[in-house]
Amino acid sequence: MKLDMMLLSPLSKVFADQRPGGALGEKGIQGFLNETQSFQIALHTSEPRGAAIHIQLESPLKEAITVRRVRLVPVEIATFMDADDNYLRKTPGMYPDLLVPAGEEIPLYPGQWMSLWVDVEPEGRMEAGRYPVRITATDLRGEILDRQTLEVEMLNARLPKQKLIHTKWFHTDCLANYYREEAFSERHWQIIEAFIQTAVRRGINMILTPIHTPPLDTQVGGERLTTQLVDVFVNGGKYSFGFDKLIRWIEICKRAGVEYYEMAHLFTQWGALYTPKIMATVDGTYKRIFGWDVSATSDEYKAFVAEYLPALREVLRREGIEQNTYFHISDEPSGEHIEAYKAARKVVEPYLKGCVIMDALSEYAFYESGAVTKPVPANNAIEPFLEHKVPGLWTYYCIGQYKDVSNLFMAMPSARARIFAEQLYKYHIEGILQWGYNFYNSQYSRYAVNPFEHTDADGFTLSGDAFQVYPGPDGKPLESIRLMVILHMLQDLRALEMLEGLTSYEYVMNLMEDGLDQPITFSRYPRSDGYILNLRERVNREIMSRMG
Repeated sequence: MKLDMMLLSPLSKVFADQRPGGALGEKGIQGFLNETQSFQIALHTSEPRGAAIHIQLESPLKEAITVRRVRLVPVEIATFMDADDNYLRKTPGMYPDLLVPAGEEIPLYPGQWMSLWVDVEPEGRMEAGRYPVRITATDLRGEILDRQTLEVEMLNARLPKQKLIHTKWFHTDCLANYYREEAFSERHWQIIEAFIQTAVRRGINMILTPIHTPPLDTQVGGERLTTQLVDVFVNGGKYSFGFDKLIRWIEICKRAGVEYYEMAHLFTQWGALYTPKIMATVDGTYKRIFGWDVSATSDEYKAFVAEYLPALREVLRREGIEQNTYFHISDEPSGEHIEAYKAARKVVEPYLKGCVIMDALSEYAFYESGAVTKPVPANNAIEPFLEHKVPGLWTYYCIGQYKDVSNLFMAMPSARARIFAEQLYKYHIEGILQWGYNFYNSQYSRYAVNPFEHTDADGFTLSGDAFQVYPGPDGKPLESIRLMVILHMLQDLRALEMLEGLTSYEYVMNLMEDGLDQPITFSRYPRSDGYILNLRERVNREIMSRMG
């Protein structure tokens, strides 16, 4: 049996019908003692009916090594017709993304390439040094087909703690829908915890918390499945609240290592004109008391938040997380909504004194008006905010950021996502937001979709925008290439910050932009895998030389 085996960088994407680039050769991989390092094993056979093989990895690092198979998923909307040229492909087809356990036998399809994703996660179990990893491919009878060796270098230092605040919106209702579980049933709680644990493990340190059902991506006049952590009671016209579910949520987050919390938006999306869906038990009857039919500035809602927010803040204070909690008014307001947004904010502002209030938006005039004090501009609209030196700046990307800037779409090269580290570092970005950790609904959440079949929210967005993890069969998430690439991006950022601590910001910037034709911006940056991998190697070398 003829086998073609290649060792690749984690920035490569292996399509079935194309010989991949990005071979590691003798270079190997390198990282710190608390860093996840990754590489890929690309495989191809010209056997007319395909074959199955065994892959064995022998190494002193074996207990720190995980092997997963990269599965192809359907991409129906790769990008838009006016996209730039920095895409791997622009056509529909099967794209590499899903990571699943490899299993003992690796099936190879006739004339097609596939890959295995290999992670080395020392997590304090290994000492510094150079370790060989010998990869042996055999047929099912044990005959050796190929054997290659890769060197993994563990540098004798640890990356500093992640400073960047990172949220990818957590959609609790999508988990209940996919697994067909009642919201906040015991099984649903178990699934929630598993998905939060994976998020934190991969560098997401802020979690969207559904104190009430988040008014996000919901059709005007429609509803998403109720996922409300705070129980509301109305008896004789007076409000009272139950916080048992919220406290359980916070305990789960603390166990996982969550550091920051963002509360569900206090008004509807795209203008803050109406109230979020809020359910209550009113004189013994459970029903909806707020939603699209109630104005944001109604007397009823004013009376409600006057009781709701102080009671909520008291719980956050008792749980020790109030100082790390962020609030939202309304997602993605535009210039036409300034007055409505200001009016909505005025309703809740008296009860949020001392709290951070932030929202995603793209118009500097909105911030300049004073309506938003903590803006989160898109990375393709951030320039005016940078020019005016807005302090503590965040940024985000979603469906609209498909031209020139970094994003996570499946059709984009992985380097386009990982270069985000250098951009975030250069501009001292405090936090990043992305809307889809696990959004498994259609546009406006009119119905649930199967993410294994529809990677574009059934025609709503570009494939890769709506989720970073897939729902596994055991109630635990299956990761994606894109989630791992963002982890590597976050590790790159920590390495840049580590070198700055040993030198200076100016020194690191000179290293980053040395030899480039133009300075790095959010829309202009080196596009090659080689720039990212070589820069990281140089940064590592500089760190180690200064640490002796």
